[in-house]
Parts: sequence; structure tokens; C-alpha cells
Amino acid sequence: MHNESAVEDGWRGFKELCRAAVGEGNLDALLELFLTLEEQEDLALRFQLIKALLEGKLPQREIAKDLQISISKITRGSNALKTIKPVFREFLQTRM
Repeated sequence: MHNESAVEDGWRGFKELCRAAVGEGNLDALLELFLTLEEQEDLALRFQLIKALLEGKLPQREIAKDLQISISKITRGSNALKTIKPVFREFLQTRM
């Protein structure tokens, strides 16, 4: 089991590093260093899933089929969207 404090400190540190990398134009290099190809693919699919859910044009089963992901991943994405603030939802909808 992971030390919860270490995980929180690491996550906070990683987010701060990402903000700094964006400011200096190094985000691509940073993400390629920290994420394996599989993790990059997972994030790409998560992006496509959230985008499709926000657009609301397709039923969840069709999204799952199109992206070749499980219904449980669709459900997790849908549940995650239910927890965000309306202003953040609007931010996502205008940028995705």
C-alpha cells in the first residue's frame, strides 16, 4: 500500500511541475517523460470519452463501441462529470 501523504505530495508536485512546464513551453516533453505509451493512450481515450459525453450526441453504448472501451469506463466518466462545477463543465465544452 502506498503512503497516502507521499502520494498527495507527489501529485501536488507533479501538478506544479505541469504548470511550470506549460509556462515554459515544455509540457509535451514533460508528459512524454512521465507517461508510458500505454498511459498516453489511456489518457487519449479518456479525453475522447469525456468529449463525447459532453457533446451528448451518442448513446453511451455507441461511445463504448466506437472507442472500443467498456461500459464501466463510460459509467465512471459519466459519474465524474456529475461531480464537476457548471463553470468547469462550460470550460471543458468550449475547449474540447
